[in-house]
Amino acid sequence: MKIVTTVDSVAFTTEYDKLFRKYSEKHFGASFDWRWFKAQGIAESMLDPDAESWCGAKGIMQIMPGTFKDIRRENSWIKSIDDPEQNIAAGIYYDQKLYLMWSGPRPEVDRIAFMLGAYNAGAGNILKAQKLCGADPNLWASITAVSKKVVGWKSGETIGYVSKIMRLMSVAI
Repeated sequence: MKIVTTVDSVAFTTEYDKLFRKYSEKHFGASFDWRWFKAQGIAESMLDPDAESWCGAKGIMQIMPGTFKDIRRENSWIKSIDDPEQNIAAGIYYDQKLYLMWSGPRPEVDRIAFMLGAYNAGAGNILKAQKLCGADPNLWASITAVSKKVVGWKSGETIGYVSKIMRLMSVAI
């Protein structure tokens, strides 16, 4: 029997929960489930504030320095990619921008999948996949079906990333 670990598991620290709640409410409203962002932080870094990827992404939310620079331009109080609170705030702010981008007619769980997929792969790759969809381009399943056809996109990583977050949230998609 396979044990499924969810975002609420004692295996994951609760140290940053108040920050995930705070910035989720700020950028998404009180009714949005903040645990999506904790699950994202788990998928990104296992909630390690000192994490750094092979490509230079940093912190709990594994933000690229260039993206962080853009976020700082729009949020002058955010100064340090290495500060856990500012890293989480920046990541959730960026998620909001992506979430708003995918406002088309789609189920909410698909909209969240598009947001997460764009966070991981860049919105351009998701848009390219949408153009290739023979089925409904507003569904994440349609994106996964054509993802390997998008030139230059390491789609397996993105599909696995979104799937991991969905499993952490106990959501089927």
